[in-house]
Amino acid sequence: MKRETKFQVAIGNTQERYACGADQTLLGGMEQLGRRGIPVGCRGGGCGVCKVRIDSGTVRRERMSRGHVSAEEEAQGYVLACRAYPQSDLQVQAVATLARCLERRQKPHPITPHRPHP
Repeated sequence: MKRETKFQVAIGNTQERYACGADQTLLGGMEQLGRRGIPVGCRGGGCGVCKVRIDSGTVRRERMSRGHVSAEEEAQGYVLACRAYPQSDLQVQAVATLARCLERRQKPHPITPHRPHP
């Protein structure tokens, strides 16, 4: 029986980690965190909502819309999470829409002190 290789992916924005198989997109692995508010968009590289920057590690990339990730950005480590497959442990930083959604979910809600009724 073949054992699937899993890599650890750390999201710098939220300090979360998740396991992601080499045959699974970064977005697919991120969805398994079970968090609400992760924008998934088209899952085909055309909408750009799942844009991340790879800070360390390597990924296998599939075709992405140049309207969302230019050749220059790709050379700087930017990819669409729906079109990137981990080839090693990764440190990623969510950017643009994905960052706003992830970071919004991380902010603690202010605690209002309970005041007894007079």
